[in-house]
Amino acid sequence: MLSPRQPMFRVLRTLPRLQHASRRWSSTEPPPAGGHSYTIGTSSLLKPTRDVALRTQGLQWVDPMDSDPSRDMLGRETRKMNMYQAIRDALSIALSKDDTAIVFGEDVAFGGVFRCTMGLAEEFGRERVFNTPLTEQGIAGFGIGYAAMGHTAIAEIQFADYIFPAFDQIVNEAAKYRFRSSGDFDAGKLTIRCPSMAVGHGGHYHSQSPEGFFMGAAGIKLVIPRSPIQAKGLLLSSIRDPNPVIFMEPKILYRSAVEQVPIDDYEIPLGKADVLRRGSDLTVVSWGTPIYTCESALELLAKPPQSISQHVPPSVRSARVELIDLRTIMPWDVETVVESVQRTGRLVVVHEAGRIGGVGAEIGAEIQKKCFLKLNAPVKLVTGWDMPVPMQYEKFYMPDNIRILDAMVETLTF
Repeated sequence: MLSPRQPMFRVLRTLPRLQHASRRWSSTEPPPAGGHSYTIGTSSLLKPTRDVALRTQGLQWVDPMDSDPSRDMLGRETRKMNMYQAIRDALSIALSKDDTAIVFGEDVAFGGVFRCTMGLAEEFGRERVFNTPLTEQGIAGFGIGYAAMGHTAIAEIQFADYIFPAFDQIVNEAAKYRFRSSGDFDAGKLTIRCPSMAVGHGGHYHSQSPEGFFMGAAGIKLVIPRSPIQAKGLLLSSIRDPNPVIFMEPKILYRSAVEQVPIDDYEIPLGKADVLRRGSDLTVVSWGTPIYTCESALELLAKPPQSISQHVPPSVRSARVELIDLRTIMPWDVETVVESVQRTGRLVVVHEAGRIGGVGAEIGAEIQKKCFLKLNAPVKLVTGWDMPVPMQYEKFYMPDNIRILDAMVETLTF
């Protein structure tokens, strides 16, 4: 008999060896051809209608039309956008409202490799939207100098994987500029955008999640959106925040995440997590693309298919799980996560980056300190493996819904 607490991915590997060849044509339901996969486009977390979109939690209109927030949305309109279109819309608003704002980076005048700046050079002129040489250190350094003059600098690093040559400029200059000048100078008007996270085939130079490298850089903020509405509101907040911000955009969501997005100027506050589902038995924290993987794992927990149902005890299938999108990684919303874990007594953190030195380790340490007497199980991390993102087997590197399901079952049955 297999223990339900045995890690599921190990159990699933042993199943073929446990079955005799004569049982090859067993009546047991075979796994689906694509595995227990999910489709981001059909996620219930996305907002497909105008009414739902305009009621997005935390959305703040920059130009209120009515003093009563409940009536302010009556004259508002939305448009169907994917995430790169929502980001382009945010950049257009920033450029049109701030004459000092500029957008620069590798190939941005041509629209960028992911089309996020498409048409902006033609709309606002090539003196405000322009290409740079292939030097990430130079892009960051130029942005710091421009922001130090009191102007709005919106830089693009073509991939988050390429941000490391700019590490010294970001960590030793942008982050410390206000501190070292006793507040006389700062680079607070600098925002650095960069496509991040895996796509399934990007490998070790195009699928990294480097947010953990910046956790110790006091003085900067780091934001990762999960959807078009979130991306537009969080990006506009980042551009207008008085601190330098790194804005990492999960590249697989550029086209796969589609919502009705308000066309007016709005912001979503930084530093505030978004509770997507309320629960009382377990807290799951994530951000970016893995949010949708967590959603899929919650569906497997409640209704496991026959092929894996023996590994999901009936006692945990009715568990009420709280799902939290952290959104702002630096500074992360300690208060919301602590309040949740104090109610649920359990925490699972999911991210694509490796475990050692990752954001999940920092969250786990803080929760162990603040919620120790309330915990009913150890904090569980589900992350990428501690190795470079592989070229051929990238999907085995990323946390999938089976690994997350296994962590939830293990935590709930501890």
